[in-house]
Order: sequence, then structure tokens, then C-alpha cells
Amino acid sequence: MLAIKGGAKTKTKAFPPWPYFDQGEEKALQEVLHSRQWWRTPGSRTLEFERAFAAYHQAKFGIAVTNGTHALEVALSALEVGFGDEVILPDFTFVATASAVLSTGALPVLVDVQDGTYCIDPDQVEAAITDRTRAIIAVHMAGHPADLDRLAEMASRHHLLLIEDSAHAHGTEWKKRKIGTFGIAGTFSFQASKLMTAGEGGIILTNDEAYEEKVRSVHDCGRLPGKWFYDHYNYGSNYRLSEWQGAVLTVQLRRLEAQGAKRFAHSRLLDELLGAVQGITPQRLDERCTHNGHYAYIFHYDQEAFAGLSRERFIEALKAEGIPEQASYPPLHALDLFESGAYKGRLLPGDNSSERRMQEVLDRSFPVTEKAAYETVWIPHFAFLGDEQDVQEIATAIQKIQRHASELLP
Repeated sequence: MLAIKGGAKTKTKAFPPWPYFDQGEEKALQEVLHSRQWWRTPGSRTLEFERAFAAYHQAKFGIAVTNGTHALEVALSALEVGFGDEVILPDFTFVATASAVLSTGALPVLVDVQDGTYCIDPDQVEAAITDRTRAIIAVHMAGHPADLDRLAEMASRHHLLLIEDSAHAHGTEWKKRKIGTFGIAGTFSFQASKLMTAGEGGIILTNDEAYEEKVRSVHDCGRLPGKWFYDHYNYGSNYRLSEWQGAVLTVQLRRLEAQGAKRFAHSRLLDELLGAVQGITPQRLDERCTHNGHYAYIFHYDQEAFAGLSRERFIEALKAEGIPEQASYPPLHALDLFESGAYKGRLLPGDNSSERRMQEVLDRSFPVTEKAAYETVWIPHFAFLGDEQDVQEIATAIQKIQRHASELLP
């Protein structure tokens, strides 16, 4: 009997807790406490973390900021993206990818994603480029990298800036190279649900020395390293990360390699187990992706293979069996921000051409994004940090629901 109907749960033991911590974080926080250097400017912990995280991702520079949304905003601001510019990004992503563009006064041009990986479709990007396009934001969805070969080539050919929104993709690899430096910048998030966390936080990676200086200035009130504290050379604000978070993230980073290897291996095992379940199609793994950080495990759910059981009812039954689930993103084009026209308040007043352009974008269809948003199920990454029994129980729960799906119909 299904657990939702009063039967025993499939999951017999708890998944690993998240966020995970041990004595390492406790010791690091105690050291910051007793140092009385809680502020990053005179401190050393956030600087240490910046260097370690950048080195791990094979980047020359890292600038830690308050959160992942601010990482995108600072990255764009330092590139002087602004009024009249267009930035191409996927329709299937968290709102911050678009709101960061609006924060500069530029127009977010939404395009559909590829079926299978749910990452931005390079063909759609190419078709969306105009003489006002300044940048492309590639979102590595659930940890799977976008097609960085085609996007980097396209950006170079059209003299555009490529930014990697890597909020889901700590440690992800494309052809054995860590993501984050295939364009001018890579941005990451350390919010509580992410692959490593200090509750909040973010970072911008780059290999460009001049750009690094501009980013560091924007994130620190327009200051420049080595100059007088009250000299301000650029527009900037206070996006600095605290020493508390820098200390915690330094410890979290030490586990990322081992945790990532476990998530990747267990996700491949679940791919195999779900291969025998009709109606379940895991997110496709591009052969050029040599490591997926796996912020989440995504699969497409075909309700017809489950006696017509709705996705919402399937998720209720899955959670009742003890399997965690996290919500998929809705399409950006369907958000009130765009449907109501609220986005116009961030554009240059009287810029009718941008409004017309946005309406043209919103009038398009986004079939793959809608499929991804409304027909997929996401299992959070911590479910893959345990053992193979955990993975087997996920598959068993899905198979159990399929066998009894007709019992859940209205």
C-alpha cells in the first residue's frame, strides 16, 4: 500500500542532513569570534576563501559578495551593461538571472532551452542577437553545463560578453575543465540550498585582471585596492562578504570534491535504475560534461505512464514515501514581473523600442521551458550524499507509485 494511503514508507532511513557541518565550521567560527576581525576589510578569512575557490575552479581571481543575485548584478555593473543594451538568457531559470539584468537598466531577452539538458539553446541565442546585444548569460541548470563550446564561439564571433550563471554548478566540468571561466565571468551562489553554503553568499570568478579590479571596486563602494580608504573611483555599493561567511565557506570548500563525486556517481546509478521505469526520463547528460555538480536531480514525468496521475499528485505520493522534492522554476515569461509590465520601471523612461522588443519576446512560445517547468520533478542534492541504499529507495518509491497510480486518481 502506498504511504499516502496509510502504508509503510519506502524510505527506511533518513537522508543525510543539509546543511552539513562538523567541528571544522565550529572551530573556524570560534577563531573569527576571538580574532575580533569580523569585517572582511581588515580580515583574512574571506580573502583566503576567494583565492581557494578561484584556484579550485582554475580561475585567476575570485571576488566574494553577499549573495548569488548580487554576484550577477556586480558582474554586469562592472561590464558597464546598461540602458539600451540587451542581454540574452534562458527562460528557464531563477528570476535573479533576469532581475540582475534589469538592475542595470538593460533588457533581458528570453530564449527557450534545449530539450533534455534544459540549458539555454544556442540556436535560439544566435537567432536573438541584435545590434543592441551586449552579453549572453548561460545558466548551468541543476549543475549541468550549457553548451560552452558553441556559446563561447558565438560570443567571440559576435563580440559579445559571456557570463556563466553557475549558482547550481560548483565543481561542474566541461571537457574536464571546471566551469566559470569560459567567458568573462562566472557567478556562484552559497545560499542555504546550494552545494556549499554559509546561509547566503556569492562569488564572481574571472581570468581578466582589468575586469577583476573593476569588479572589486564595484563590490566595495567604488574603492580601488591599495588606495586611500575614502577615495572612490567608480560607482559601487557595499556587496562585501563577512569574515564569518568566508570562514565557513573555506571549510565547506574542503568537502566539495568528495561530496561532488558521491552526488555524480549516485546520480548515474539512479539514471540506470530509472531507465527501466516507463514514463521517467532523467535530465540528459551531455558526453562533454565530465562532471555534473548536481544541485538537483531532474527527471521528466509522463503522467500517461502513471495511469494519468497528475505530476502534483505524484509528488505528494513521492514525498509521503519519504523522498524529498524541491519545486521547479516557473517560466520567466509567465511571471507577474513580465506579464504585468512591472519590468518597464527598470528601463530608460520613454524607451519604447525596448518595450516593443520585450513584447515581441513575450509573444513567442517557449515549449521546452514549459515542459521543463510543468512536467519535471526535482530531487535535491543532499539525497545523493548518502549511500546506494538511498538511491535504490528513490527508484523503488517511484516504481511503487507507478504500480498503484490508479488508486490515487480522483
